[in-house]
Amino acid sequence: MGRTLNEIALQLKNSDKKVQLIYAFNGSGKTQLSKKFKQLVTPKIAEPDAEEQIKQSQTQILYYNAFTEDLFYWDNDLDMDAEPKLKIQPNRFTDWILKDQGQDINIITSFQNYTNQNLTPRFNENFSEVTFSFEGGDNENLGNLKISKSEESNFIWSIFYSLLEMAINVLKVPEPNDRETGHFNQLEYVFIDDPVTSLDENHLIELAVELARLVKDINDNPLKFIITTHNPLFFNVLFNELNKPECYLLERSDDGSFDLLPEKGHTNICFSYHLYLKQILEKAVSENRIEKYHFTLLRNLYEKTAIFLGYPKWSDLLPDDKQVYLKRIINFTSHSTLSYETVPKPNPEEKRIVKFLLDHLLNKYGYWKQEEQHG
Repeated sequence: MGRTLNEIALQLKNSDKKVQLIYAFNGSGKTQLSKKFKQLVTPKIAEPDAEEQIKQSQTQILYYNAFTEDLFYWDNDLDMDAEPKLKIQPNRFTDWILKDQGQDINIITSFQNYTNQNLTPRFNENFSEVTFSFEGGDNENLGNLKISKSEESNFIWSIFYSLLEMAINVLKVPEPNDRETGHFNQLEYVFIDDPVTSLDENHLIELAVELARLVKDINDNPLKFIITTHNPLFFNVLFNELNKPECYLLERSDDGSFDLLPEKGHTNICFSYHLYLKQILEKAVSENRIEKYHFTLLRNLYEKTAIFLGYPKWSDLLPDDKQVYLKRIINFTSHSTLSYETVPKPNPEEKRIVKFLLDHLLNKYGYWKQEEQHG
């Protein structure tokens, strides 16, 4: 019998482990788990005189997840789209790091390190918005532009990372009275859900190494870290850099419950990534419990198999006479972003396609099968 995300969040909160590293496929509940964990650490207080208590509780946890990006939005109501601006919603998180601590230079440096040295963010005076431009020779501004979604994610992560780095540098001073600020004295947890997944492999490795360095810098402090990811490379680098942290696999069941399964080792050992995908899909097909997220897992399995066999594209593994049709179906069902398209239950034809494509992959491309034993 599975558990609720609240129960899993409570387990993570009560653990005495320094680092808890969680691997999960997309759609398994990672981001929702981060929200449940935050609510456990800083429950909402209804009393009108609880403002100071709320303010104090907000210093108990630093967390980064998809909802952190909701603090930033583009001003699209512009004449001719001449001056695109990324607006920053007023909040204690950005106000403190930008206005009070003046971390804008460190944020810009970090952002450029993961994107382009000439792509320059410029904050306005009260740090309520930021513009981006490419700088030419002699610091010539070549005009403001709207950066890509991946670059925007990099920028937001750079803000969080600057705050985290500052907090750890402060907490490295063992005596609270000797610290430059008491703002982090109550900090107990850092929860990071899938930082920047749009990075190339080199930068993703660099980010994992830098994050691990921060964690190791504060080994003598009771601050605890929970890090979740769906990226095997990011997980593996953290696992190796952090000297074998506590590892889990977060799994969502078809009945809506969840499991947090203890694992030992990096993803290649403890999860057998492609074989685990195969197992999930076979179980869903055999029990006729296929849902839309299984298309994502099926695409992942095709991608991993194609890489292993040396095919340039995962779609090259599809049946020759139906490549265009089947690729379009998998891409649509695994990358749909519009809410009205997100129907959890596929129709009978879609279920048939999942079974057909799984059978095709297993039968044609040499997956080992257990022979039935006869006594």
